[in-house]
Amino acid sequence: MTKFVLAATLAGSLCMTSLPAAAQAATSGGPTYSITPYLWLPNVNGKLKYDLPSNPGGSSSSDVDVGPNSYLSNLTMLVMLAGEIRYEDWLLASDLVNLDFSSEKSHVSAAEFGGRRISIDTSSNVQTQTKLRGTVWSLVGGRTVVKKELGTLDAFGGFRYGGIKASSDWQLSAAINGPRTGESFAASGNVSESVTLWDAIVGVKGRLKLAERWSIPYYVDAGTGSSNLTWQAMLGVAYGFKWGELGLTYRHLSYDQGEDKLLQNFRFSGPALSGTFRF
Repeated sequence: MTKFVLAATLAGSLCMTSLPAAAQAATSGGPTYSITPYLWLPNVNGKLKYDLPSNPGGSSSSDVDVGPNSYLSNLTMLVMLAGEIRYEDWLLASDLVNLDFSSEKSHVSAAEFGGRRISIDTSSNVQTQTKLRGTVWSLVGGRTVVKKELGTLDAFGGFRYGGIKASSDWQLSAAINGPRTGESFAASGNVSESVTLWDAIVGVKGRLKLAERWSIPYYVDAGTGSSNLTWQAMLGVAYGFKWGELGLTYRHLSYDQGEDKLLQNFRFSGPALSGTFRF
């Protein structure tokens, strides 16, 4: 079966699992709730590997570098929203992200023929673009295990779901010939593939108090399942109000399905701005 690999370096407005900066103290009168709309603008790096119909004499795989791009010019739809429920020391948190962006600038960087890799110069690319659509949803439950004047720490476990569809259109100045007679990588074409990911995750999150209204929220998780490894980390600063808080953080999310799967060491990293409303 023919393989096509997309090595991505995107600068897009992708937003995967959110980490709401929810209140750390629960009231004794009952549960507390929070809702967090947010905006995350990460750079994206990694690879996409496509399975293609068998093509005798064709390449077995190909690498494509993608980006950098302007997220405002390519963004079609982006929805980011998170929520949390707390009761005494227990918590239940969920996050839902729906993303859709297109026309990401790309270039084919290599083709592989039966295990033999041939590099392709950037100048050979006439036009190559990538589209990405997806939904990421997380649900975790946990408990506060540290509650001190200087800060708190929650331990949690749950899952992260990812449904992602990637598609690429490439156009080269000429077909790329393989090491043996009759082997070639077509000068133009397109391919798309979808993946569904279910990963169990565990982690910790909390905050360190700086002053009466200022704090440092933090988060880290790791997990496996459909992915060989997925992990996420966040660190930032937040300012509190009577109604909630505003936060500015830096987030990193990583997916790696393994050598022969669609997502190859995919990393999303960038700043995020959020507003948390508590009631």
